[in-house]
Amino acid sequence: MSVTIDWISVAAVNEIAPGDRLVVEIGRDWVVIFNVDGQFYALEDRCSHEDVPLSEGALNGCEIECHKHGATFDITTGQHLTPPAVSPVKTFPVRVEEDLVQIGKVKR
Repeated sequence: MSVTIDWISVAAVNEIAPGDRLVVEIGRDWVVIFNVDGQFYALEDRCSHEDVPLSEGALNGCEIECHKHGATFDITTGQHLTPPAVSPVKTFPVRVEEDLVQIGKVKR
C-alpha cells in the first residue's frame, strides 16, 4: 500500500511566535499548531477524554493540559500522559517550506 502526503500551507512562520498556537480547519479536522522554541507540532484540537478543544489549555514545554479536566498530552507524539484521558490524540506531520508552516494529510 502506497502512502503519500498532501502538504497544506496554513500560516507564515512569523504568524506563530514561540510559545503561541494557531487553530486551523483542514478538511474535517480542527488542528492546533504549536510553536515550541521554533519547532512546530500539530495535533487534533480535541481532547480524547471529552470533546473539548485542547487549544484552550495551558502549554508547558511540550505538554498541553486540557482546560476542562486536566488531562495532559505530549504534543510531539499525541500520547496521553495523565488521566482522565486514556487514549492519545491524533498528530499531523509538520514542515516549514519557504517560511510557510505546512500540515501533512496522509493519503493511502
